Amino acid sequence: MTFDLDAIRARFPALTSGIAFLDAPGGTQCPQSVIDAIAAYLLESNANLGGAFAASRRSDELVEHAHATAARLLGCKSEETVFGQNMTTLNFALTRALGRTLTAGDEILVTRLDHDANISPWLELASDLDLGVGFVEVRDDTALDLDDLERKLTERTRVVAFPLASNAVGTMPDANRIVELAHEAGALAWVDAVHFAPHWPIDVSAHEIDVLLCSPYKFFGPHLGLAFGREELLRSWRPYKVRPATDQPVGSRFETGTLAHELLAGFVAAVEYLDELGWDAIRTHERALGQRFLDGIPDRCTLYGFETMDGRVPTFAFRVDGMTPRAVAELLAAREIAVWDGDYYAVEAMTRLGLQPDGAVRAGFVHYNSFEEVDRLLAALVEI
Repeated sequence: MTFDLDAIRARFPALTSGIAFLDAPGGTQCPQSVIDAIAAYLLESNANLGGAFAASRRSDELVEHAHATAARLLGCKSEETVFGQNMTTLNFALTRALGRTLTAGDEILVTRLDHDANISPWLELASDLDLGVGFVEVRDDTALDLDDLERKLTERTRVVAFPLASNAVGTMPDANRIVELAHEAGALAWVDAVHFAPHWPIDVSAHEIDVLLCSPYKFFGPHLGLAFGREELLRSWRPYKVRPATDQPVGSRFETGTLAHELLAGFVAAVEYLDELGWDAIRTHERALGQRFLDGIPDRCTLYGFETMDGRVPTFAFRVDGMTPRAVAELLAAREIAVWDGDYYAVEAMTRLGLQPDGAVRAGFVHYNSFEEVDRLLAALVEI
């Protein structure tokens, strides 16, 4: 479709409020089609699975359709997709299943760019199983230090866990090279795509990723978690599940309890919306938004991260001289501009940059944001 920003914004009811939602890294707004899909399920098909009656059969069909939609989104087979409460919960579950195959002395590598949802599950597993956890360092410009990764890989490395994009500073590491190094060492490539998914298409097959997790509420859908795991890998793990739950398709053995079917309906509608819009249009507009911000950021603001749009998504962490991030966020909120402050669970990144305990202000743009909203933010930063 033609990228008509006014028409796109009209599809998001929340955007009529006049608030500049520059808080997308914490969660995006939903188009009306997603809201309608959730409501329609609850009105017409609200039932559990496996029944002989019509509503149950429609729920069966929805779950199958949601997995097929997830496969199309991620570039994999439907049986390799797993839904859950959120990315963090899924990651704890999947790392626990993998943990049954590990032994004391095995090593996990994580990065200082990671959200803690791709760090703490490994730290907890290491505590239980006497594993080693190493941190891949970040350079001063927030690029991941791939030389440090290469130095830290050993014959005992079992997993390299890393993000496709930093939720704190927007940096996109070289995923192909990281996966290549991990596989050369015989380790799994375990990917957090939560912050990447609203901005770029995902193709786990092209990148030869072993496990990937993301969150639909970050790409215009409802609050859910979604994971991919290679089929042979999932089959090799013993899942934590109740005995009557099915083992087929293989991904479903990691879906504990009853799924939130109404949210699966919203997820399908969100992916259909993205399919309609097209990734080329999204990336072109977002790059222009990001460049507008970079060109106009006031001198009193210190930016943390790349100073061009190359190698990053339009997520920006900064501090205003002489003000705490919370004070800045509150003053912006009074001007109906929504941004975040703090560390956004990117504990290692904020510590590495010397920004703890207050963290930084974070503004993040997605395709429904306008140039006028970027200009409002820049003008407000000058005023305060």
